[in-house]
Amino acid sequence: MRPLLVPVPAGFDFERTVRSHGWYDLPPFSWDAAQRRLGRVFLLSSRRPVGTTVRATRRGLAVSPEAGTDLPENERAELARQVRSCFRLDEDLDAFHRAARRYPEFRWIAAAGAGRMLRAPTVFEDVIRMICTTNCSWSLTVVMITNLVEAFGAISPAGAVAFPAPAALAATTESLLRKEIRTGYRSPYLLELASHAASGRLDVEAWRTSTRSTTELYEELCGVKGIGPYAAGNLLKLLGRYEHLGLDSWVRARYAELHARGRKVSDRTIERRYRRYGEWRGLFFWLEMTRSWHERKFRRAEEEA
Repeated sequence: MRPLLVPVPAGFDFERTVRSHGWYDLPPFSWDAAQRRLGRVFLLSSRRPVGTTVRATRRGLAVSPEAGTDLPENERAELARQVRSCFRLDEDLDAFHRAARRYPEFRWIAAAGAGRMLRAPTVFEDVIRMICTTNCSWSLTVVMITNLVEAFGAISPAGAVAFPAPAALAATTESLLRKEIRTGYRSPYLLELASHAASGRLDVEAWRTSTRSTTELYEELCGVKGIGPYAAGNLLKLLGRYEHLGLDSWVRARYAELHARGRKVSDRTIERRYRRYGEWRGLFFWLEMTRSWHERKFRRAEEEA
C-alpha cells in the first residue's frame, strides 16, 4: 500500500518533536534512532488496529501502513488526522516563537523549530500514560504501559498491538492490574477512568477542544482520581495549555543543576523564575530542562539565532 503523505508546517523538526518527552519510548510507539523512523500502532474508529512507520521527507511525513494493509480512503483520511494530532501539526506556535525571540536565552527555540510535544492520538491514552508516570521510576512506567498494551490492546493481522480502548481496560479487575500489570495503587484509578470514559460519563476527548479557561480545565483534571498537580500540569501541555510547569523530582533536580549549582530549591522559587514568560512559561521551562537531549541541534540553533 502506498504511504500517506502528511504535510507539515514550516520549520517543523521531526526528531525534536518525536523526542520532546518520553512518550516515544512507550508502546505502541517505538523509535528507530538509526533509521529515524517512528513506529506507531493506531486504532481506527472501526476498532481496526493499523501498524505504521512514520518518517520525515522533504514533502512532509510519510506514513507507511504495515505490509498487507489495505485501507479505504475514509480510513486513510482518519489515519492522517491521527498523525496530525500526534505531531501537533495544526497547533500554531508563531506567537510562542515570537515570544522566544524576545529573550536572548531562548532565541534558539524558533531557529530549532522547538515547541511541539508528541502526544497520543487520544486524550484517554495520554491520561493513562501520565498516571503511570507518577511516583515511580521511568523503567516502571515502561513496564506498566507495555503490560497494559500487551494484555488489553487490539491486535492487527500482522501482530501489531494498539493501545487499549477504554472498554477493554474497564472490563478487567483491580486484582489483575495489581498482580499482572503492576500498576499498584493506580489500579482503581485506571479502572474508574476507563469505566467513565467507556460509558460516556467522562468525556476526556473534549478537553482538547475545550473553550474553558486553563484554570477551570486544571481543576477538572485534578478532580479525576489519580491526577494531581504534576500530572494535570503536564497533561495541560499536551492539550496546548502551557501556564503550568508540572514539577516532579526529575525536573526539580534538573533545575537545581542548571540554576542552583545542584542545591535544592523550593517549588516557589522555580515558579517565580518562569512567571515572566506568562502563558508560555510551562513550555519555556520544559524546553530549557530538556535541551541537552538535542545538544548538537541546540548549539547549531543558538549560533544561528
